[in-house]
Amino acid sequence: MVHADRDTAAPARLSRRTVVAALGAVASGALVGVSRVGTASAAAPGLDDPAKKEMAMQLVSSAENSSLDWKAQYKYIEDIGDGRGYTAGIIGFCSGTGDMLDLVKVYADRRSGNVLAKYLPALRKVNGTDSHAGLDPDYPKDWRTAAKDTVFQQCQNDERDRVYFNPAVAQGKTDGLHALGQFCYYDAIVMHGDGDDPTSFRNIRARALRSARPSAQGGNETTYLNAFLDARVWAMKQEEAHSDTSRVDTEQRVFLRKGNLDLNTPLDWKVYGDSYHIG
Repeated sequence: MVHADRDTAAPARLSRRTVVAALGAVASGALVGVSRVGTASAAAPGLDDPAKKEMAMQLVSSAENSSLDWKAQYKYIEDIGDGRGYTAGIIGFCSGTGDMLDLVKVYADRRSGNVLAKYLPALRKVNGTDSHAGLDPDYPKDWRTAAKDTVFQQCQNDERDRVYFNPAVAQGKTDGLHALGQFCYYDAIVMHGDGDDPTSFRNIRARALRSARPSAQGGNETTYLNAFLDARVWAMKQEEAHSDTSRVDTEQRVFLRKGNLDLNTPLDWKVYGDSYHIG
């Protein structure tokens, strides 16, 4: 969910994460029906290397929160007016798309009687809508209280990995992509989810495959990633809240033009006109 573009509301398109609960099962490499025959040729570490993963979180946070301090976002919560209810936490869990409900369920399992558990009935009712019924006025305050709990922070980390990070990396490795390509996949799943709608991750990837092949299918990795980013830009422009494509144009394409497929530091990029650096 794009937090940095909050001032522009978009029509509701709740299919963003309609299959969010199923994604954890595909982290083994079965995402969008592709077999695990191809693997990234990688002497270099993939995005799941701890140092690369930290960079991935900083890169996403620069676009989602205009900050490299992604750990400061555990407490983040607001309704950005995009038809998905409350958006919150390190990856933009939404009350209207199911992943926030799943997160709070996990937290309730790990910390019984926590400050958010009482909102589970309301979260079930508002799922699929932008409603705050049963959540206002205290839910944002209680979310920020919960965010001080390291158990809740770990729940956010784990749900991020299960639903978004692990499936993206698994599909990237299946396609023979190095760390940059895996990151392009991750950033796309974070924003678009992986439902059946035309702008979901799986359909962005399918659009790219019409014009190029990843290296696991005998293609050129750079050519394929350019095709994937072209498809990603098309998808972003279908929704006003995502129409600023600088996270692709002045971030991911910058790394790709430099041939930095392994996402090695130093990294310099811009998002929404702001400059960032990881040394």
